Amino acid sequence: MKLLHIDSSILGPHSVSRTLTAEIVAKEAALHPDLDIVYRDLAATPMMHLSGAHMAAWQGSTVSDAALGADLATGSAFIDELFAADIIVIGAPMYNFGIPSQLKAWIDRVVVAGKTFRYGEGGMPESLLPKGKKILIASTRGGVYSAGSPAAGLEHQETYLTAVLSFIGLTDITFIRAEGIAFGPEAREGAIGKAQAEIAALAA
Repeated sequence: MKLLHIDSSILGPHSVSRTLTAEIVAKEAALHPDLDIVYRDLAATPMMHLSGAHMAAWQGSTVSDAALGADLATGSAFIDELFAADIIVIGAPMYNFGIPSQLKAWIDRVVVAGKTFRYGEGGMPESLLPKGKKILIASTRGGVYSAGSPAAGLEHQETYLTAVLSFIGLTDITFIRAEGIAFGPEAREGAIGKAQAEIAALAA
């Protein structure tokens, strides 16, 4: 069994999402002793922003720029890792009501027509990925944006991830959320503790 572990926070050791993804991975490793883990730190080794040069290369143009070639090769590896993974763990903090640009760059490399999905009859998307993948997302937020909160309409993090991952057939998604972590030490500790309890309750 293979697990793909992705972190995207820019906060290094101060990151709550990194703490939670590490605990999720440790829990999955305990549940599956044969687990093969691949790790990607998208903040430590950021990808280029998607560009016209990327699109031209995907359409068959010759790539003469070494940096672009390396970026394209990494993007291909991302797709291979996504195909191979049975479990995908993603650290997704909220930045300015959405996901980090580093995580968006990863999404731009793996949501590719003809690779991870295709348009079927009537233009409906069809996944090209193997079925049965489990997605666990550590969602962290300084404020409170969950359903029913005054700021719920500003939440474009979990809703976006649900939409884009479901688009390529990744529909078994569990969010482990710690929000309100900027509301002081007590609120931060409580939010993290709640998320950790959810991680401890994860089943195979």
